[in-house]
Amino acid sequence: MPRFFTDSPADDLIKVTGSDARHIGFSLRMKVGEKITFCHNGTDYHTVIESFSENEVLCRVESSGPSRSEPSISLTLYQAFPKQDKLESIIQKTTELGIARIVPFISARCIARPDERSYSKKYERFRKIAEEAAKQSGRGILPEISPMMSFAEAVKDMENNDIKLFCYENGGKRLNDISLPQTGKIAVMIGSEGGFERAEAEYAEASGAVNIWLGERILRCETCPVAVTAIIMALTGNM
Repeated sequence: MPRFFTDSPADDLIKVTGSDARHIGFSLRMKVGEKITFCHNGTDYHTVIESFSENEVLCRVESSGPSRSEPSISLTLYQAFPKQDKLESIIQKTTELGIARIVPFISARCIARPDERSYSKKYERFRKIAEEAAKQSGRGILPEISPMMSFAEAVKDMENNDIKLFCYENGGKRLNDISLPQTGKIAVMIGSEGGFERAEAEYAEASGAVNIWLGERILRCETCPVAVTAIIMALTGNM
């Protein structure tokens, strides 16, 4: 069944306009009486199409309930900005795996260092990639793509989570040795191509983060967040 994201229904009706309406009417060639699922903040609304106009589709809500596809944890990825289009791939794959929020930041070893203006030009594309991946994978929420932060800002922001993990190439605990909760907020911070400076690891640890280690093999910076997200989802019973 096709899935779209929407604001919460008004009077048990969902009005779809713009590109989604055109996609429903022209690309999918759906008809009055066919069913569509809409998602809003982790709730699925199961609807039936009532009417079409040129740029609008009106759907009536038949039932609703919590999205079965959403993890029991809220996982935030703090990702040091990588080169080229690697962040796009990271956003896509971690969205499919169940990430709730992605926070790009600049660390000491980042090669790509976009300023606020150049990042803002890419921001809508990042959001669109997350939206398309969320639709494809049947998510019940749209992951939040945060404004870019400095390393210190990202570490400070991590304090809002119950568990704070710092992926460090120079050693730490294995993920299966950490007691991860089945619910609540978990954060993981991952470096760019060059990893982290020792001072950064010490700064994060002083702020309450736990160093984690993925073994002797060195993963690419676009592989590591996908692997870590999948492992955390598995260890918390969400895969």
